[in-house]
Amino acid sequence: MLDHMASRPSPLRAWSWLTHRRRPATARSVLAGEAAAEAARKQEQERALEEERAQAEAGSGEAEAPEEPEFPVVGDTRAAAFFDLDNTVMQGAALFHFGRGLYKREFFDKRELARFAWQQAYFRLAGTENAGHMADVRSSALSIVKGHRVSELMSIGEEIYDEYMAGRIWPGTRALAQAHLDAGQKVWLVTAAPVETATIIARRLGLTGALGTVAESVGGVYTGRLVGEPLHGPAKAEAVRALAAGEGLELERCAAYSDSANDIPMLSLVGHPYAINPDSRLREHAREMDWRLRDYRTGRKAAKVGIPAAAGVGAVAGGAAAAVALQRRRR
Repeated sequence: MLDHMASRPSPLRAWSWLTHRRRPATARSVLAGEAAAEAARKQEQERALEEERAQAEAGSGEAEAPEEPEFPVVGDTRAAAFFDLDNTVMQGAALFHFGRGLYKREFFDKRELARFAWQQAYFRLAGTENAGHMADVRSSALSIVKGHRVSELMSIGEEIYDEYMAGRIWPGTRALAQAHLDAGQKVWLVTAAPVETATIIARRLGLTGALGTVAESVGGVYTGRLVGEPLHGPAKAEAVRALAAGEGLELERCAAYSDSANDIPMLSLVGHPYAINPDSRLREHAREMDWRLRDYRTGRKAAKVGIPAAAGVGAVAGGAAAAVALQRRRR
């Protein structure tokens, strides 16, 4: 999605993609996951450079060590925390809120707004995601941003966050993420929302970065196509797996948080899965697997399902970014 990442794929990356051609659906998930991971690692590299500059300007090279919370354990650099976004960190769908902001700025007409409203109503009433519904949302979003500059949408996204998203963050989930941050750990959003939108939300919440759906851009302009497929379901697991492999993480020491049964592949990857505001299928699965459960929708205190150890939830790092355009279409 980021224009400066639209470089040619390395031979190693190209070979990796070709080895999956026997299973096209799996290959698309792997591609989307790798693209999201590479974009997120680039974000972390840039964020680290900004922190170094800020520390240099402040005349101090070390930050004060945070007080150790009850959990997670401080200092485990082989672990990370991964949070789904929609209905886990934020009430409703980020893409819908973004669409509202674009409508306000006359990016599309009332008929398209009505379609976004129906999609959001379905999402809220069903309390879960559907493949066909997600395809409709994706098609709507891509048609709207096609031809617009990436920098323009990023700037508008900052305004839209303040207008429609900031007041919809679940305080309970935000506190969970902060516990990881306070322990000196890094926290990533993992979402089907566009990586630009996800990155803005992560930055405004003080998180490390975001893994999100990567849309193709050429010359800084959206083409209306995706790199791979939306970061949804199995693709989220592939993104987490790719980031973990690149950073030397141990997934059994990581934690993941989600509201949806569609994220069971991602939750099953880690040693410490949490069901947050779960849909009925995830709630049932969490009980069967003795996963922890927290529900902030009714104001109840968090209910615990099972007693998995909290120790070992830790940090993930960014690094150099590779090309995300493994499957840019030939012209």
